[in-house]
Amino acid sequence: MHRWVRRGFLLWAVISLAWLANSVRTQGVPEDVLRSAQNVRIVDESTTLQFQPTRRHDKTALIFICGAGIHPYAYAPLLRPIAETGYSVFIVELPFRFAPLAAHKDEAVNRVRALIAAHPEMPHWVIAGHSLGGALAARLAQTDHGLNAAFVLIGTTHPKDGDLSTLDAPITKIYATTDGIAPVERVMATRSLLPKHTKWVEIRGGNHSQFGHYGHQLFDGKATITREAQQERTRAVLLERLREGSS
Repeated sequence: MHRWVRRGFLLWAVISLAWLANSVRTQGVPEDVLRSAQNVRIVDESTTLQFQPTRRHDKTALIFICGAGIHPYAYAPLLRPIAETGYSVFIVELPFRFAPLAAHKDEAVNRVRALIAAHPEMPHWVIAGHSLGGALAARLAQTDHGLNAAFVLIGTTHPKDGDLSTLDAPITKIYATTDGIAPVERVMATRSLLPKHTKWVEIRGGNHSQFGHYGHQLFDGKATITREAQQERTRAVLLERLREGSS
């Protein structure tokens, strides 16, 4: 009996891990989105995926931090069109994909700092992130006060542990109404920790998973709009912040 219980538990564990891995697997990304073209050059490195426009805006660029378990490729359809308008885009992958330990989250934040340090010619940044990536962007907003940056927090209930209410930097919070990972009520519960000037963007009918191109995450809600519509709205907000930094 004990042997069968152990076997059943192991089978359940294997199936659960396989399902989890499949749920965050990149899906539906057209091949040409990840190919260099005349107007955009792809730089695929170990910790970042970069979209470098041939004719670049020199005043601001975008750093986007991945969500837990999500590969940078999954955000390519959302972010490549931004590079096609002339803004450099840097997608930062989390250590070990999930950044499971505090040290890994620190490393992810340091990857962003290293990118900024490597581009002293760029006077302004938009730092964005999805889910855990949004939490790490909020951490940067709290700790790195010297950054000339705007912050866009996407599909995240953070900040939860840090008070950003006195921050002068522009902050945008994007949330989706059927998001089961970052539900609206939990997003709003931390509203007092953000500045009064925070711009709030609701994506009605969107969920958590459709901010990227990957499977349906456990506990996420069912979207009532298309992935393309949700990402188009998100991209418009990112472009708005970038244009503000270019003016």
